[in-house]
Amino acid sequence: QVQLVESGGGLVQPGGSLRLSCAASGRTFSSYGMGWFRQAPGKEREFVAAIGWSDAILYYADSVKGRFTISRDNAENTVYLQMNSLKPEDTAVYYCAARYGGSGSRTYDYGYWGQGTQVTVSS
Repeated sequence: QVQLVESGGGLVQPGGSLRLSCAASGRTFSSYGMGWFRQAPGKEREFVAAIGWSDAILYYADSVKGRFTISRDNAENTVYLQMNSLKPEDTAVYYCAARYGGSGSRTYDYGYWGQGTQVTVSS
């Protein structure tokens, strides 16, 4: 079992930056692949980025590639999403997700989810 709590969302102007954090409970965090997803009003939840149990496994949605960076600190049981050059279309609730022993880009790859944090990009 793992519990996830996201933080770091807020209102930012276009072109700005935010850093989201996802704190995980449990003593086996390093065995979990982690993902970030987002959901805008009226749209389906979509993949943003994922990181395997090892930092060597990273992948991103094309829409955020080059602007967002996912990372993890296993000592702190935390995964991060650094978001730069934000655009209005990045506005959404961002969710952190965990999958034991692997990662993926589909919502059904993950068995554990946080409650989400709102990111609003607007002038």
